[in-house]
Amino acid sequence: MTEPRESIVHICTRGDWEEAKKVGEYRAASLESEGFIHCSRSDQVLTVVNCFYADVPDLVLLWIDSQRVEVEIRWEPADGDVFPHLYGALNVEAVDVVKKLVPDSDGVYRTLP
Repeated sequence: MTEPRESIVHICTRGDWEEAKKVGEYRAASLESEGFIHCSRSDQVLTVVNCFYADVPDLVLLWIDSQRVEVEIRWEPADGDVFPHLYGALNVEAVDVVKKLVPDSDGVYRTLP
């Protein structure tokens, strides 16, 4: 399923992003285990971060220009919605902006940076 979009986002730790910048590409653990890197539309991020990253410290949000991604992007159904998946490593130059994700005092993420 293909759905053209301008900007997609990915959640990762700051340490993983810093390492990716050194080597020129980002490889999430899911690339090895599932064959792709999970991404989201901006309106999906808060649900994803609260469901899957609630206890992970030092998170950042990568805003990705999908037109500059060098690998295949597939829009695939999951959990009653459609999500972008990167079928290969993310080239770091496709990332436009990196923002720190900060939860509220109760640990819940309610706003995007």
